[in-house]
Parts: sequence; C-alpha cells; structure tokens
Amino acid sequence: MTLDAPPATEHLTAKLSTLDRYLAVWILAAMAFGLALGRLIPGLGAALDSLQVAGVSLPIALGLLVMMYPVLAKVRYNETGRVLSDKKLMITSLVINWVLAPAFMFVLAWIFLADLPEYRTGLIIVGLARCIAMVFIWNDLACGDREAAAVLVAINSVFQVIAFGALGWFYLQALPSWLGLPTTSAEFSIWTITLSVLVFLGIPLVAGYLTRTFGEKAKGRDWYENKFLPKIGPWALYGLLFTIVLLFALQGDTIIAKPLDVARIALPLLVYFVVVFGASMLIGHALRMGYARTTTLAFTAAGNNFELAIAVAIATFGVTSGQALAGVVGPLIEVPLLVALVYVALWSRKFFPSFNPAKANA
Repeated sequence: MTLDAPPATEHLTAKLSTLDRYLAVWILAAMAFGLALGRLIPGLGAALDSLQVAGVSLPIALGLLVMMYPVLAKVRYNETGRVLSDKKLMITSLVINWVLAPAFMFVLAWIFLADLPEYRTGLIIVGLARCIAMVFIWNDLACGDREAAAVLVAINSVFQVIAFGALGWFYLQALPSWLGLPTTSAEFSIWTITLSVLVFLGIPLVAGYLTRTFGEKAKGRDWYENKFLPKIGPWALYGLLFTIVLLFALQGDTIIAKPLDVARIALPLLVYFVVVFGASMLIGHALRMGYARTTTLAFTAAGNNFELAIAVAIATFGVTSGQALAGVVGPLIEVPLLVALVYVALWSRKFFPSFNPAKANA
C-alpha cells in the first residue's frame, strides 16, 4: 500500500528512539568528547594510531564493524535481484560515482587549493574513494532502500579495487598534463585498497547475510524482524559514535594546530557534499526512481570512504603529509554534514508523494 501524501516529519520523528531522535546532538557531543580526550590525555592519539595490522586501524575497524553489522543484518538479501534489474538505477549510480563525482572533486581541488599541491592531491584521493561504510547509516536513517544500498555499495567496492589506481593516474597525472597543469606522481597499493574493502565491507556483509539466513531459517521472518533486529539495531549508532570519538581523539592536535589549513580543505568538501547530494536527489526525482532509491542514490554518491583515503594517502605520501591531513579532514566534515542531509532528505519526501515509510523501514 502507498500513501497519497508523505506523513509529516514530526510524526515520523516522534516514533524514533531517544538515540535516533537526538542523533545530531550525540554526534556533536562525540566530536567534542573526542577532541577533549585527544587534548587531555597526552599520547592517546599516538597510542591509538599504533594499534594497526597491515595498515588497518584496529580501533576504527572495530567501530565501523559494530556500526555496519546491524544495518547489513536488516537487508533482505533475497530481494536484491530486483535492484540489479533496475538498469536505470545501476547506470545512474555508476555514472555519478565514477565519472561525475571524481571529476567534480578534481575541479574543486584546483579551484580552492591550486596553491597547496599536497592538500589538492589529498582532496582528489578523497574524491576517488567511494563510501562503503557510513553510507548504510545515513541511508537507513533517511528511510532509503536497504537492498539498493547493499547492491550499490558492493558494486562500488568492486570498481574501487579495479579502477582506483587507474583513476588516480588519470586525475593526478594524465588530465593535469593535458590541461597544462602540474602533475603528481603516485603509485597506489592495490593490496591497501583490497584490504579496506574486505575488512570494512566484506566482514560485516558476510556476517549480516549469515545472520539473516540462519535467523529466518531458525525462527522465521516475523521473529527475526520484529524481535531480533530491534535488539541489535541501536548498536549501529553506538558504533558510529564510538568511531567519531576515535577519529577526533586521533586528529584533535592536528585540527587545533592547523585551523586555517583545515578550513581551506573543509570549504571544497562542503561544496562537494552538498552539490553531489543535491544533484543526485534531483536526478533521481527527474528519473522517477521514487524516494527510497533516490535517497540511496544520493547518499552512495555523496559519501566517501575516509578510511581508504587516509590509508592510501599515508601509504603513498607519509603519515605527516598534507595529503594525509586532507584525508583526515574528510570525515570530520562529512559526518556532521551528512547527518544534516538526512534531515534534508526526510524533508524532501513531500516531493515524492508515493513514499511509504512503513515499506521503507520494513
């Protein structure tokens, strides 16, 4: 059943838990708490940063895995076939994610950071790293299509492994050379990219799939979705808040030591997130994709894989490089801004009169 008009945002918000309803407050508090921890406990950032295996931060990995597992356990994997058959969504997503969005970040990097080559390069790398983690949270909060999110992220992950190195060469060397601009030499580790995808998407995806499969087989869908999922659901936001605290604790000194540099990097990122999200929503609406899939398209296009961008920048240019700092600033801007865009998406439901929140949250 579909509704003639979308329900008021206030009505939907009233049904949310305290954790969901005041998410923006909790995120701001987590950011402040992380900064305070980084400043008040000497050596905390270095200690956390030392907890790595093969270049993967164990504390960040823990937070992201806890965050992603409940969301991926909600996906009805037997319904992903209908997403794959939606050629309009598939083609639009690929074009935005791998043609338009990286090109737009390239333009913004040269407009805003032409005199700062290290930050410029770091920003271009951020634009190449498509989101495979937090996008599930934003999509879920905005009542997007969970099955579509799982499929689009999986496809982006495959493209990330295959195309990241080639796109890096194109945007850092080939295209600048053709335009008469300075070039940057960089060789990206395929292993770093593959490991990021396997850890941050592969593990929670397999865990979510197995949980759904065996949970439904043992107890049935009604028990699984009405009893089990509500119990693990809050852990997604606990994981998100934990990750945010870690990020700001790790980078608090850098943020405070170089506020003007952070501001220079933040400005093009703000433009990027808002424009890519807004353009994707308009494209989805124009193509009559419906609210749920349009929202999923917008968040998968606007989000970026900050862990991969930071790992690639550090492995290629060094931990103290400007490229690494640009990667670090990415999530510090992306997290609060995409939370705000969740509310923008919910507000936009009135332009999608067939939106059904019950179906979207089924």
